[in-house]
Amino acid sequence: MDSLIYHFQTSGVETWIFLPPLIMFLIASATSMGGVTGAFILLPFNMSVLGYTSPGVSATNFVYNIVAIPLGVWRHIRAGRMCWSLLVVLAVGTLPGVFLGYVIRIRFMPSPAVFKPFVGAVLAYLAFRVFQGVWADLVARRQGRDPEGCEAPARLERTQVTLREITAEVGGQTYRCSTAPVFALSVVVGVVGGAYGIGGGAVMAPFCIAVMRLPPFVVAGASLLSTWITSVVGALIYAFVPLAGSTHSSPDWLLGALYGVGGMLGVYVGARLQGRVSALAIKVVLGIALVFVAARYLLPPLLALV
Repeated sequence: MDSLIYHFQTSGVETWIFLPPLIMFLIASATSMGGVTGAFILLPFNMSVLGYTSPGVSATNFVYNIVAIPLGVWRHIRAGRMCWSLLVVLAVGTLPGVFLGYVIRIRFMPSPAVFKPFVGAVLAYLAFRVFQGVWADLVARRQGRDPEGCEAPARLERTQVTLREITAEVGGQTYRCSTAPVFALSVVVGVVGGAYGIGGGAVMAPFCIAVMRLPPFVVAGASLLSTWITSVVGALIYAFVPLAGSTHSSPDWLLGALYGVGGMLGVYVGARLQGRVSALAIKVVLGIALVFVAARYLLPPLLALV
């Protein structure tokens, strides 16, 4: 087994060469059934298990998204379910936020002692959203409705965006939402995602579905492609934008790519398993895991204040 141990020069991580793709295959297989790629779990794994704590760990998360997401995006485009109008708003709002998130990460959260509470806060919020979704599913089942929402149509017929609203037409029905709140939240999500290393789809997708009342088949493709675009820009910013004090901020491209290959296969397997495994059970397990990791990162600094 020692012959399979590899030293990743950029990150300093030393582990079995098969572990990165294997761990993300397992994580993505489970989380993709709940509608997310699992990138937000990857960062705590890198920090707490592999000891990768420099700012480059956030950038490596972006590399994971770059490799893992394209197959899913292609499936949405091929099926004609890419809401280009929503994508424009998400991308235009998120991209400036990514740069601000990078500056905040390098300037104010370079050390693990400062960054871990931030990670814990993000995970705690995501746990809240997961259990909020669990409650909504339980209520839907009690009322005899399909908790997964309406069935996806064959194709989206027309999408449009103005300064006032985003529209998507399908089957003679038009779905609308206001542009301003989606844009405003995407900027905030971009800042958080730029510092953490996630594209923001795990936050934006539930918001668009639960608050803006857009159906999942309108949101999913745009959220996924926006996350991919954000991840490409984020990885390049961490790698090439000069900023004083930004040592060790470049991504570990090889490590991130290995995670991405495992994640891409895991997302595919998760899609195949969907329907055989209860999505509700997956969300409960995911929520519990998020609460556990969030508590591990948040409790020490909170107890130190007591």
